[in-house]
Amino acid sequence: MKICIINGPNLNLLGKREPEVYGSLTFEEYFTSLQIKFPSIAFSYYQSNIEGELINKIQEFGFDYDGIILNAGAYTHTSVGIGDAVKAVTTPVIEVHISNTYSRESFRHQSYISGNAKGVILGFGLNSYELAVQSFLIS
Repeated sequence: MKICIINGPNLNLLGKREPEVYGSLTFEEYFTSLQIKFPSIAFSYYQSNIEGELINKIQEFGFDYDGIILNAGAYTHTSVGIGDAVKAVTTPVIEVHISNTYSRESFRHQSYISGNAKGVILGFGLNSYELAVQSFLIS
């Protein structure tokens, strides 16, 4: 099984940015723990702060992988283009968020991705990614 994790803007700052919300681990540290926990899965990881680069990666992985785990960060709430890219590919996409976006500012309650995603997992910290991995294993 091949799963790609795609992270959007500011997620490169995990471990530094608002640790009370996002925790103290870097994503690279967490990614290593996922690889150890799920040795039978070939994981790929990509992060960008640039919307078009995220769309390019969704398109690149969106026809050959078994799953995409997408945390588009703030682009979740603003990017019709990312939502359209998720809709255009055949690989199932799970939208994830570290925080519970519904307990935050009202503009974060809108997602241009959710309607095109296989599912949405939010509010479980970095474990949101593990829950997304598990969703691919049971489907």
